[in-house]
Amino acid sequence: MDGQEYLNQIASTVRPVKQSGNKAGFLKSPLVKVAGIGLALLIVIMIVGMALGGSGGGIKEKTTRLLLHINATTEVISEYQPLLKSSSLRSSSASLSSVLSNTSRDLAEYMVAKYDYKENSVEKALTEEATLHKDEIENDLFNAKINGNLDRIYAHKMAYEISLISASESEIYNDSSDESLRNVLNTSYQSLENLYSLFDDFSETK
Repeated sequence: MDGQEYLNQIASTVRPVKQSGNKAGFLKSPLVKVAGIGLALLIVIMIVGMALGGSGGGIKEKTTRLLLHINATTEVISEYQPLLKSSSLRSSSASLSSVLSNTSRDLAEYMVAKYDYKENSVEKALTEEATLHKDEIENDLFNAKINGNLDRIYAHKMAYEISLISASESEIYNDSSDESLRNVLNTSYQSLENLYSLFDDFSETK
C-alpha cells in the first residue's frame, strides 16, 4: 500500500455518518423551530436587561465609592496638613483639599439629583471600605509623625491618593454618557493632574 492509499483509508474512517431520516425530520419540525426562536429571544432579552440594569447600578456604585474615598481623603488632609513642616507642601495640600472639596460637593449634588442620594443610606460595605482605607492612611501618617518624617510620607501618600482618585474618575468617565457627571469628573481630573507632580516630586531637601 502506497502513501496515498493509506491516507485515503484514514479519511474514509473519519467521515461523519449521515443523520437518519427521523432525526433530520425532527429538526425540521415547526414546533422545534418555534421553541428555538423563543429561546433565542429570551436570551437576547436577558442580556439586554442585565446590560441596562448592570450599567446604571455600576455607575451609581462606582460614583458612591469615589465620593466616599474623596471625603475620607479630605478628612485625612484636614488632620495632618497643619502638622507639616514644609510651607510649600502645606500650600500644595491646601490646593488639593480645595479641589477634593469642590469635587465632593459637585458629585454629591449630582448624586442627589440623579439617584436621590442620602449619605446615611449608603451600603455598609462601601462605607466600611472607605473607613478602612482612611484608617490605613492615618496609621501610616501617625507612625511617620512619630518617626519625624511626616512631610515625606505625607507627600508620598497624597500622590498615591491622587492616582487612585484619578483612575476612578477616568473609569467612571469612560463608562458614563451623562454629560453632567462627565463634566464634574473631567474638571476634577484635570486639576488633580496638575497637582500630582507637586507631591510626587516633593523633596525635603528642596
